[in-house]
Amino acid sequence: MADEISVLIVDDSALMRNLIGKMVESTPGLAIAEKAMNGNFALQKIPRVNPDVICLDLEMPEMNGIEFLKERKKQGIDIPVIILSSVAEKGAAITMEALSLGASDFVTKPSGAISVDLHTVANHLTSLLIAYGGQYRKAKGKKVLAPHEYEKKPEPADAGKKPVFSANFGLFGGPAPSAPAPPPQTLRKPGNVEIIAIGISTGGPDALRVVFADLDADLKQPILVVQHMPAGFTQEFAKSLDRICPLHVKEGEEGDVLQPGWCYIAPGNNHIEVERKAAGPVLHLSGAPPVSGHRPSVDVLFASVAMAYTNHALGVIMTGMGRDGANQLGNIYKEGGLTLGQDEKTAVVYGMPRVAYELGFVMEQVPLEKMGRRICDLAKASR
Repeated sequence: MADEISVLIVDDSALMRNLIGKMVESTPGLAIAEKAMNGNFALQKIPRVNPDVICLDLEMPEMNGIEFLKERKKQGIDIPVIILSSVAEKGAAITMEALSLGASDFVTKPSGAISVDLHTVANHLTSLLIAYGGQYRKAKGKKVLAPHEYEKKPEPADAGKKPVFSANFGLFGGPAPSAPAPPPQTLRKPGNVEIIAIGISTGGPDALRVVFADLDADLKQPILVVQHMPAGFTQEFAKSLDRICPLHVKEGEEGDVLQPGWCYIAPGNNHIEVERKAAGPVLHLSGAPPVSGHRPSVDVLFASVAMAYTNHALGVIMTGMGRDGANQLGNIYKEGGLTLGQDEKTAVVYGMPRVAYELGFVMEQVPLEKMGRRICDLAKASR
């Protein structure tokens, strides 16, 4: 089909190329453009097959994933790249380097470089290929399918299971957002911003790099971030953001006393909450069950911030699938805090911000390239 998202699969393992190919072929709306065993062959095939998205391994002979990304940048190739990454500490560092070189997102392999258990991450991988490949096609003026056309038809054995992709995510081909519900009654007027909380998911690694690079060096409020990301990667992710952000960025730890102008990234597999004490606000980690399907959960962060800071908080919800954070952004709003949502045009997946907007909890929708500036302006305004 001409409207299918074409995927270039780059991996030195024939087994992995075959496994990923089967995932692509079994997902409505996706098609294999070509396969390549290393970066050199991928670069040779790109002009001929013109893929919409690239699935890239990092460890390959002749030209590895990092070298490919450098050459891709040099040649001005803007096709989005999804990394297949190992979970090891070394893998996390290399993955963050890949993101800094222009890769869009990553999926962790469940075990070693070759794994017959890769099907356990199939839904995540194909969802990312659809999201980034669809966004790329749309930006190039190509047709994309309607969201429901990407849904897998359940096999008899899978009856009742959730499809891999849903029109409820508000994707590129979906209907326009409905008018927001009437905003809830607020308990008090907004006060000066004393804390900033950001919730983000699919598309987040790229988006946060844009926002954090734009923050003012003299921003006084602490910033708490939930980015849906597996354990083992958030520390390296925080380090990569720290290199481009005028503020200090670190992975949050239990008992951290929040410092003015510091940014704290939720550790993978841990909720984060904040408690106000006489000595200052303190960060707490929790291994409680997932909320809204996630740990860390944006809902947990927003609920905690609303309780601790009432009308002195700024909540920001950005690109991501599903609805995590949407309901509890409403608590920040009801308490008199300020709320922002990323707009549809610049979100890789307009899911989380869309739900919050339609519930009436988003005071202002902001494009990605203006989000950092808008956060600083609101944080610095006196009320």
